[in-house]
Amino acid sequence: MEQRQAEPAPDAVVIDRLACLRGGRLVFERLDWRIARGTLGLLTGPNGAGKSTLLRIIAGLLRPAAGSIMVEGRVALADERRALDPLPTLRQGLRFWAAMDAQPATATDRVLESLGLAPLADVPVRMLSTGQTKRAVVARALQSGADIMLLDEPMNGLDKASAALMAAALAAQVRAGTTLVLASHIPIGIDPTTTLDMAI
Repeated sequence: MEQRQAEPAPDAVVIDRLACLRGGRLVFERLDWRIARGTLGLLTGPNGAGKSTLLRIIAGLLRPAAGSIMVEGRVALADERRALDPLPTLRQGLRFWAAMDAQPATATDRVLESLGLAPLADVPVRMLSTGQTKRAVVARALQSGADIMLLDEPMNGLDKASAALMAAALAAQVRAGTTLVLASHIPIGIDPTTTLDMAI
């Protein structure tokens, strides 16, 4: 009996000879990268190498100076911006964005639990610590139902326990078929499918 090999997953992101200029300065050039749907792509490299810039290009917020990029699916970006109103409670803020993304309130409840934020659900966003805010910003992306989630330094400011919860939540997203693209200069606690070193 003939055995068929599984078809490779189609690409969610294809970057071909990409270059970027910011303020007249060449940030990077001739970048090539393919990220299959439902996998984890990791961007590494020192600060200033262009990791955040590349995420913003993938998100459609910046235009490359040269090359091409193809992105298949709806995108959510979690970067250094707070991305949540500081006045409501964490639960209220996240549920507002869940509704904007046509997601049920239970999506917020699940992500609060998975990231260890449930005990802080009724705390105003403005009172969250740096590490708690980082998890809250990632929570907004994870609850969005996006096909591709772009996360900029998701482990920054997290203690060991919070980092472990973050790694588990991200791994669960990949298992569920979401494409993750992470920029990080520190270990993320899960093995990427593909890595692009921006320092090379």
